[in-house]
Amino acid sequence: MKIGILGSAEVGQALGHAFLAEGHSVFLGTRHPSKKEVVEWQAAHPGAQTGLLAAAAEFGEILVLAVAGAAAEDAIRLAGSENFHAKVVIDATNPISKEPPSGGVLHFYTSLEDSQLERLQRLVPAARFVKAFNSVGANFMYKPAFPGGIPTMFICGNDPKAKDTVTDILLRFGWEVEDMGTAEAARAIEPLCLLWCIPGFLRNEWNHAFKLLKTQG
Repeated sequence: MKIGILGSAEVGQALGHAFLAEGHSVFLGTRHPSKKEVVEWQAAHPGAQTGLLAAAAEFGEILVLAVAGAAAEDAIRLAGSENFHAKVVIDATNPISKEPPSGGVLHFYTSLEDSQLERLQRLVPAARFVKAFNSVGANFMYKPAFPGGIPTMFICGNDPKAKDTVTDILLRFGWEVEDMGTAEAARAIEPLCLLWCIPGFLRNEWNHAFKLLKTQG
């Protein structure tokens, strides 16, 4: 598939590498194609393309939104909302505000009554948003290896076929998947980012992921 990555920082680069490793064509989109880290990533991944957000959005059959949460709506506008029409959009963003953490807990600019995913879906109703990759660090997004077994990625979105597509991607990336339902479930999934980050801010521990355990039957 042709994958358009919107965002060239750590998450965008990690997911771009992952899709390339799985044999997909990748276009890494950015506001500044000439910045050092983008040039270096391109050199390390000669099979990929880099360029402006709009070019990446037009290129991708599947899009990945991998910018800072507060920049997501602006990135969509720069990419051109027409380039999102009917496409699966993997939303890896979190609604983190600028305030420093309190007791290791980040602050959100959303509430438990309205998630980042819902806001983006309202902004681009014709896109098929699926929440994923927001509750783990970039280093573990592809082929995560933990002694406790395969970790769980929680997803949600309004389009069942889009979630099927993202589930297949996640399984190939080495995850087990739990579909939490429609876009409203992002109100619960996005705060997993807060929980994931607490050990990092308090003890500099960033080497973990979530696992959903079930009883048999």
